[in-house]
Amino acid sequence: MKKKFFLFVNVLFFGFSLLSAQNYSKLNDEEICNKILFELQKQSDKSTAKLVVETGKLLMNTPYVAHTLETEPEQLIVNLRELDCTTFAENCLALARTAKTRKPSYKHFKNELQLIRYRGGEINGYPSRLHYFSDWIIDNDKKQTVSSASKSISNIEFDKTINFMSLHPDSYKPLKNNAVYIGAINKQEHKLTNSELYYIPKEKLEALKHLLKDGDIFGITTNVDGLDITHVGIAVFKNDSLLFMHASSKAEKVILSKETLSEYLINRKSATGIMVARPL
Repeated sequence: MKKKFFLFVNVLFFGFSLLSAQNYSKLNDEEICNKILFELQKQSDKSTAKLVVETGKLLMNTPYVAHTLETEPEQLIVNLRELDCTTFAENCLALARTAKTRKPSYKHFKNELQLIRYRGGEINGYPSRLHYFSDWIIDNDKKQTVSSASKSISNIEFDKTINFMSLHPDSYKPLKNNAVYIGAINKQEHKLTNSELYYIPKEKLEALKHLLKDGDIFGITTNVDGLDITHVGIAVFKNDSLLFMHASSKAEKVILSKETLSEYLINRKSATGIMVARPL
């Protein structure tokens, strides 16, 4: 009996009850959004960061699918049925922020999602989307949807030339044979390279983890030439262990990590650390 009760509690904790991703598969995005907002409204007194975690739990087990945003012409894509690491974080933040408003709605959620995903919240072609996650943090800090927390945690500069997209346009369908878009992306990369960026090296994370908080959105920095960040997740503390929720390509779904974030980084040669954005 105790074993059954324990399993039941686990099921509820990770959002596999009435709001499970398996049930979501038969719903459209507006229905999923409204069901999540209904649950979040019961906890609207919590901080945005705490609601980001609650949203992540409700989206647990959602299938991992890459490139869901790649459409022409550029437009706001809402897809709560399939997520990659970045869209998982964006949707969690947008839903959490929507739940904090007086009258949460699907329309309000879409407005929040556009604000978060695009430079200045405005859609103006492919280059207007925030493709580099370090740029995403800078722009969302300006829009006051998050606060860039890396400097206050470690005060270690992230000094790197960012130019991967403009050097590999064939890897991005909208950039192929589009000199205008490539030029616009290149200008953004140059500005980003010369921006003041900070990160927490993976060797220092365990000692500094107490400065992170539940719901912090982080990007994993990389030693891959020209790239800033290769993966995105949401910090979740379990007792004294810093775990994280993320849309995992390996697991092919949204999961809570079994290993700590420090262990995850140390076990990956290309990972160098993290940049942190704190939901506001």
